[in-house]
Amino acid sequence: MSNCATPQALEILTEGLTKSELTALLQDWEFWARDDQLPPLSAQNGEAWHVWLMLGGRGAGKTRAGAEWVKALVEAHPRFTQAPVGRIALIGETMADVREVMVEGVSGLLSLPYGHDRPVWEVSRRRLVWANGAIAQGFSAEDPESLRGPQFEAAWCDELAKWKYAENVWDMLQFGLRIGTPRQMVTTTPRPVSLLKKLMAHPQTAITRAKTKANATNLSPAFLKVIEQLYGGTQLGRQELDGEMIEDTAGALWTRRLIETSRCTEAPSLVRIVVAVDPAAASHKRADSCGIVAAGIDKNRHIYVLQDKTIASARPAQWAAVAVALYHTLQADALIAEVNQGGEMVAAVIHEADANVPVLAVRATRGKYLRAAPVAQLYEQGRVHHVGSFTALEDEMCALGPGGLGNGKSPDRVDALVWAITDLALKPEAQEPRVRRI
Repeated sequence: MSNCATPQALEILTEGLTKSELTALLQDWEFWARDDQLPPLSAQNGEAWHVWLMLGGRGAGKTRAGAEWVKALVEAHPRFTQAPVGRIALIGETMADVREVMVEGVSGLLSLPYGHDRPVWEVSRRRLVWANGAIAQGFSAEDPESLRGPQFEAAWCDELAKWKYAENVWDMLQFGLRIGTPRQMVTTTPRPVSLLKKLMAHPQTAITRAKTKANATNLSPAFLKVIEQLYGGTQLGRQELDGEMIEDTAGALWTRRLIETSRCTEAPSLVRIVVAVDPAAASHKRADSCGIVAAGIDKNRHIYVLQDKTIASARPAQWAAVAVALYHTLQADALIAEVNQGGEMVAAVIHEADANVPVLAVRATRGKYLRAAPVAQLYEQGRVHHVGSFTALEDEMCALGPGGLGNGKSPDRVDALVWAITDLALKPEAQEPRVRRI
């Protein structure tokens, strides 16, 4: 809370209030919110802001701030807007995120106090409707084209740094903000993606920042203690807890710029597709993830990374089912599996899921960094392209240096990527190609 820093101060402020006055105070977001959770007065250039970026760590109160901002627009709160806003876009990483985080989540729009004007969530139409006629329509960042047609006065964009088609979605949204005085709020943990960098540098953007510990009042003390012990001061902790923009790791094989320049929205016709699996050494909760990455190659020998379905702490039957399902979805030609950890068991587990899947066993004879270096060279040559964004995979790629990831974990996603691209481009083709479009 920004205005009541201590229980003693709260007791003094609430002394003598009637029940209705106390209820009103408890529901007053402007009273309880921190300064970073309230709309800035101006943009970086001193003028009215067009985009408000709230950059923060996990659990820093970003979702609550976004939900309260939307509510205030609808109710025409004088600090937030000059007049009621009737058409709002809610955009999340997926439609499930819109519903389960932005709308129905513990800090979402339906969790807020409304009195008699509580909005109704129309599931089939993916929208919240208020009694005064205001509508907040939900959209998935996986479907940029869904933003063609509708028009809005405002938009709340959650976790923009994780959007798969960030640039396309943002562009489509801008064309739809054509009513009144358009404004947008972005709540996200920052990652060094190009769109977020552009927004941070724009003079009409206003920026507020918050660390996870700033919201300590609403978080478990045990969580804060453990998370600080595990990640405090680390690169991951600075990004996920402190909300810092972390750039490339010195000595890493890949850079963010290299990956961004190779990105595309769809793959051409491909002559060969493979799914690569890097099985975890164990299946207990602290085990490494099982890397599962799919890629394909076209007639010009350009490689396209299609999917990252890496699964954490899974039993062999679980990761095998995921890998086989991806194989069938993409109509792949083979499933590449590293057998250093499991030997013949790896192929056996996959064949238990589907005996007809062709499994090509590979064995690592060099370190991860050395195996990845030839693949990184293909990126340098402009021959590898990411179809969309793969945040977790790209984070690993840009953190993999000669000493590993730096956090002691195994680069399972990168391993699977390396095996897939190695099979496609760094050794002779194993069979006749089939042309198909993804």
